[in-house]
Amino acid sequence: MHELGIINSMVKTIGRIVQAEGLTQVKTLVLEVGELSGVVPHYMQQCWPAAVYKTFMQDTALDLRVVPGIVKCRGCGRVFNAMAADLACPGCGGADLEILSGNDVVIREIECC
Repeated sequence: MHELGIINSMVKTIGRIVQAEGLTQVKTLVLEVGELSGVVPHYMQQCWPAAVYKTFMQDTALDLRVVPGIVKCRGCGRVFNAMAADLACPGCGGADLEILSGNDVVIREIECC
């Protein structure tokens, strides 16, 4: 479960940012998790309380948003949701796909107070 490691790394990075800005508390963290990122949003949600326990982010709310994995078939040019189509083009059945979105984990917003 690499989700815990990802959260730990984010907490350290956010800690440096918050400290540099002279802030002390993060109210909400908005994360975008792509369907094709290899990160399981449910696991990330489950790891959150343990990962932030006894840190400056212990009372921080996690707002997790899943970004659809949108791809383009290099064979026929069709654009579709890769997960909904089981990673095969619904037009031609091809598997040579170009990822257009949904392969990242992005800190979208850090709401401090």
